[in-house]
Amino acid sequence: MFKKFSAFLTTSNAMALAIGVIIGAAVGKVVSSLVDDMIMPVVGMVLPAGDWREAKIVLKTATDASGRITENAIRYGNFMGTLLEFLIIAIVVFLIVRALLKPAAATPVKQCPECREAIPVDARRCRACATAL
Repeated sequence: MFKKFSAFLTTSNAMALAIGVIIGAAVGKVVSSLVDDMIMPVVGMVLPAGDWREAKIVLKTATDASGRITENAIRYGNFMGTLLEFLIIAIVVFLIVRALLKPAAATPVKQCPECREAIPVDARRCRACATAL
């Protein structure tokens, strides 16, 4: 049973997927902390009024039997804050991924004189038309 499970993990890349999910969750926490603790306070200082997340359009106000006031409101401030956080997180993740993942160097190619197929420079025969080079 253990051998079958071990074979499943190695052949289906389940272990690599699990590691990717765990690392992705950890990176997500780091990026969220960066946005919440370092970037959003600066954004809050730049925007007029520090309570901009509480901005809303009140549609209806009602008082229940116990005297508690309830509001039916469109809370656009919280939505705008969440949208701004998403954009900042997306930019930070893009910058991290761009810094970590470098594009692979392109292998040098040449064109086949017969069929114009792109082939590796050190090829001796075209893979498309079988012409000797």
